[in-house]
Amino acid sequence: MKLPAVLSAALLLAGCQSTPLPPLAQASAVDLERFMGDWYVIASIPTWIERDAYNAIESYRLAPDGSIETTFTFVKGGFDGKPRRYTPRGFVVDRESNAVWGMQFVWPIKADYRISYLSEDYGQTVIARTSRDYVWIMARTPEIPDADYQRLVQFVADQGYDVSLLRLVPQRWDASAPAAAAPVP
Repeated sequence: MKLPAVLSAALLLAGCQSTPLPPLAQASAVDLERFMGDWYVIASIPTWIERDAYNAIESYRLAPDGSIETTFTFVKGGFDGKPRRYTPRGFVVDRESNAVWGMQFVWPIKADYRISYLSEDYGQTVIARTSRDYVWIMARTPEIPDADYQRLVQFVADQGYDVSLLRLVPQRWDASAPAAAAPVP
């Protein structure tokens, strides 16, 4: 009598399995030195840290040990909000492509961080995760043409993300202020 119940439960659970996600695209080769510098966050499916972020910038610097010194700055809640600054460290996991990193906010945990798309001119990128929980569309400029944005959103959708969760990150900068002048607490 117990076997049919177990079999029924197994069949029911098998029917609930989700469709496998497509393989996540990955940039074939990333020149780390070219990738370093400031990236404006244009849109994201944000982590809890960056919800309600304005003027978000992710900055990378190649450290002598080969790790990536990262500084993530933004203001919380509005352009006049409280400045926030986080300094995780990136570790290149795939040295063949340099596109797969572990991003460490807290030792010893390294979060999945993948350069899924990178334009030829290193002007736009999409950072994704295999779990499809967070994604970032970033550019070297605080704004990108709408056609580029729509193309990148479609790219994100093609990777298996729910793009209805994407949030545009408001960017407003004084024309004379360089990206390095991002807010710091």
